Amino acid sequence: MNIKLHKPLCIFDLETTGTNIAKDRIVEICILKVNPDASRESKTWLVNPQIPIPKDATEVHGISDDDVKDAPVFKEIAPKIMEMISGSDLGGFNSNRFDVPLLGEELLRAGLDFDLEKFRLVDTLAIYHKKEPRNLSAAYKFYCNKDLENAHSAEADVLATFEVLDAQIAKYEDLPNDISGLSEYSHRKNFADLAGFIAYDDGGNEIFTFGKYKGQNVKEVFRKDVGYFGWIQNADFPLYTKKILTRIQLRK
Repeated sequence: MNIKLHKPLCIFDLETTGTNIAKDRIVEICILKVNPDASRESKTWLVNPQIPIPKDATEVHGISDDDVKDAPVFKEIAPKIMEMISGSDLGGFNSNRFDVPLLGEELLRAGLDFDLEKFRLVDTLAIYHKKEPRNLSAAYKFYCNKDLENAHSAEADVLATFEVLDAQIAKYEDLPNDISGLSEYSHRKNFADLAGFIAYDDGGNEIFTFGKYKGQNVKEVFRKDVGYFGWIQNADFPLYTKKILTRIQLRK
């Protein structure tokens, strides 16, 4: 194993009803937990999303309403997921932009306190795009010289993702082999929230990345426009974004 781990790394993949982080739901999740001693454990759950799975989504991952009608809802398995990822770092393929934010939404919706500050994130897609700009199947073929069977099966995807990450470390001498370095290398931007609505400026202050106050200091905006915080809390923003803004408001 080329990767250097000081604590467990949980590679995970989600199959979902769509790509809207605030509205869509998980229909399948697989987590591969790799320990510093190279031992592994893997768990896969089908999930009843409690909303219809669109035909377009089923065509991608092959999971239909009938497949999940008797599966547990996310709230039932959420404690098991939190138990598995607690004390670990998180990794995936395009996970910083999609899987981590959506998982965070589901955990918060289930009443569990998911906090991004407790995890370091490694995104093999970000590394791949920096090193060999394409999708998981192509990365698997390029780095591992294997064809990815059952692509868009959560279990197949997480196993392939870990193999790609390990092969990336072996291929590039300048690529760190520890999670801290990999997290820094694959980090997309310096965001305070998961969905990228709040970023940090050069001084480490939170700023908005959207709307009429784009680029402005969050704390100062809330000071001069007292209703803006309330509007966001009642609007269709991700729960984690609202959580971070609440933290800033209370700090103010």
